[in-house]
Amino acid sequence: MKLTLSPDEVTFRDELRKIYTTAIPAEIRERVKYGHELSREDVVASHRALNEHGLAVPNWPVEWGGKDWTPMQRHLWQDEMQLASVPDPLTFNATMVGPVIAQFGSEELKKRFLPPTADLDIWWCQGFSEPDAGSDLASLRTTAVRDGDSYIVNGQKIWTTLAQWADWIFCLVRTDPTAPKKQAGISFLLFDVKSPGVTIRPIKLIDGGYEVNEVFFENVRVAADQLVGEENMGWTYAKFLLGNERTGITGVGRTKVRIGVAKEYAAATRSGSGTLLEDPLFAARIAELENELLALELTQLRVVSNSTEGKPNPASSVLKMRGSELQQAATELLLDIAGPDALPVHAGDIASPEWAQRTGPSYLNYRKTTIYGGSSEVQRTIIASSILGL
Repeated sequence: MKLTLSPDEVTFRDELRKIYTTAIPAEIRERVKYGHELSREDVVASHRALNEHGLAVPNWPVEWGGKDWTPMQRHLWQDEMQLASVPDPLTFNATMVGPVIAQFGSEELKKRFLPPTADLDIWWCQGFSEPDAGSDLASLRTTAVRDGDSYIVNGQKIWTTLAQWADWIFCLVRTDPTAPKKQAGISFLLFDVKSPGVTIRPIKLIDGGYEVNEVFFENVRVAADQLVGEENMGWTYAKFLLGNERTGITGVGRTKVRIGVAKEYAAATRSGSGTLLEDPLFAARIAELENELLALELTQLRVVSNSTEGKPNPASSVLKMRGSELQQAATELLLDIAGPDALPVHAGDIASPEWAQRTGPSYLNYRKTTIYGGSSEVQRTIIASSILGL
């Protein structure tokens, strides 16, 4: 694989760096770099600034705001964004539902939804997982029964990220409960979360936050023209979406930044007669993590280069699994640097640095990365069957 950038690619990279460091407010990028929580306004401002410069949805078709980029340009777009600590474009819009509508939706759906999705005039959330259908998503039980020009939706979704900020939900529903295979009979519906019969209830997480929600549907009436593609073909569209999601979850650039922050804190942490960063065992640990990250980055380049449009690449499971594991390793590194200062306490009770106090909740929160988007156990099964032929 050619690793040296061409002169044109260097120019392209430098243009991206300029936009990322000037168009996105420094205070937002600072919050991302050091793990501070972003507000809804932060996410919207950053996303819209990217879209203004044509950088929010480059993976979409050109006629809907996408870019005719090479695989290397696409890699640089995401990597430089993450290295600059710019918030990714809202993944539910840019990576999930937008590409599905662009690939499988009718012209009417594309015209209605793609422009506001690209500019975050609609904030989407993902209605996939259910209490007994998480990694085994095909077991979902939320139903949609056709009633004239509408569907009547009943059921429950869970772990719905940022539903409290969302305007609309893209939802997998069972439209044919008699289908011979559980993967069949599933459809892909779009509807407003403020529709009568929709209830959103927050779930308190182990880190104390309320990032995810339960969503309940009780006789929710959804216009039939908000069905994406064909009825009972939702499983195909979901696999396409999950392939995009798993590639995006990799987060190589974000993990690079997190390791850089870890080095910064380690250099300021005393250990023996020097600093923790100077400790040979700690330095070896960082070097090993950086080498593993480099191997993942090269694998990501191969996957992006060989992806077939409209078809999920099973190698995205490798990226999802390993990328999430390395994200966890980086949060564990920060936790270990903080040591006892990572223990949660009330403000003013102890002279513990603010950054150290964040490492504990961050470490706990990142336990989710090997679960969402398909657990590591499921990814290993996909890798074994689809890549290794076992």
